[in-house]
Amino acid sequence: MGIKPGLVQVYTGDGKGKTTAACGLALRAAAHGLRVGFFRFFKPARTGEVTVLKKIRNIKVYHPFPGHPAFGKYSKIQSDALYRSFPKAWEKVQQIIKKEKFDLVVLDEILIALRDGFLPEEKLILFLENKDENCELVLTGRPLPPEIAEKAQLISEIKALKHPFPGIKARKGIEF
Repeated sequence: MGIKPGLVQVYTGDGKGKTTAACGLALRAAAHGLRVGFFRFFKPARTGEVTVLKKIRNIKVYHPFPGHPAFGKYSKIQSDALYRSFPKAWEKVQQIIKKEKFDLVVLDEILIALRDGFLPEEKLILFLENKDENCELVLTGRPLPPEIAEKAQLISEIKALKHPFPGIKARKGIEF
């Protein structure tokens, strides 16, 4: 089917809702028969949104890189191994996207990969410059580097005006 033109969208900021917005767009696209690839970086495989997204025929959910040294109890050796394994995971993501020819691709938390040194910014820029022109691409996470912002056609900043954390722990069905 394809989307003409396929834009680069970014959902960023310190507020809650970047992934939620990307999920909403994925649902909308799927409802119109578009093929969606939803790639979740650093997040667990079992969350409410994944349960629902996996039930929809034309949405494929991938967890190419679920670990992150800051989000678990990793030794120094394990953390180093995570960093070393990211380039291979990124290559696999690109191969899947090229093979599947999705109409919409979501790279959830990919900006975290840039921020924390898992992925060099120039590799993501190269990916953006060479993406299929009929594929809508959504990047989420924070912060948003100026060079990536320059490549995007739509940027939504989700700002935290008030947030209950750390006073209230993440709640099942609301935050995950």
